[in-house]
Amino acid sequence: MGMMSEFKEFAVKGNVMDLAVGVVIGASFNKIVSSLVDDLIMPVVGLALGGRDFKGLFYALDGGTYATIEAAAEAGVGTINYGNVIQNLVDFAIVAFTLFVVVKGLNRLRRQKPPAPAV
Repeated sequence: MGMMSEFKEFAVKGNVMDLAVGVVIGASFNKIVSSLVDDLIMPVVGLALGGRDFKGLFYALDGGTYATIEAAAEAGVGTINYGNVIQNLVDFAIVAFTLFVVVKGLNRLRRQKPPAPAV
């Protein structure tokens, strides 16, 4: 069996095609979750924390005070943007929980095999 025929067999197997579909759907799902987090959840959390936006939380490495990350960057100061880490952790938690719910629902819908009769 030649290299090309082996690759063709691999590429058209059901699992590879399922993976490709999953990646495309996952990319679209990511946009929905990002919008959910950025546009609905984080503004409420930010309001609860006194109107702060997580993405704007940072520490300037020179110890100075700057209004924004951009202002610190213009001054040539490095920053530790810990607000972005918090934002990404919230994104991950929402995605993980949503996938858990989806997989749990799919497992319920999957037909269970009847037990084999005892011989």
